[in-house]
Amino acid sequence: VQLVESGGGSAQAGDSLRLSCVVSSRAFNYFTMGWFRQAPGNEREFVAAISWNGKDTTYLESVKGRFTISRDNDKRTVYLQMNSLKPEDTANYYCAREISGTIVLPGRIPFTHDYGDWGQGTQVTVSS
Repeated sequence: VQLVESGGGSAQAGDSLRLSCVVSSRAFNYFTMGWFRQAPGNEREFVAAISWNGKDTTYLESVKGRFTISRDNDKRTVYLQMNSLKPEDTANYYCAREISGTIVLPGRIPFTHDYGDWGQGTQVTVSS
């Protein structure tokens, strides 16, 4: 399974960006998908996840109300709409598919090791 992220770039605080992740597998419709991020010197952290049918989502507390995860199963693509960006959102953003069988529950933050088949990442830099 290959995952290819795009849509990153430079932004000012308050701006918006939309990240996309295209997945090569025809089984995409059955995958729970997630977005993670990693800033220099920091561990990779969970940002958002979406269930296979798009009905359930969960978010990192600090991005709730600003970021929205969505998916288009026909296009085998998962999106991360990022609004009201802050400098602390600066990181390399990765998408991944859930591999451990855990389900998406609002407020439940998954472990990074619950996910695999990582993409190469797309850099988001937010200046104040």
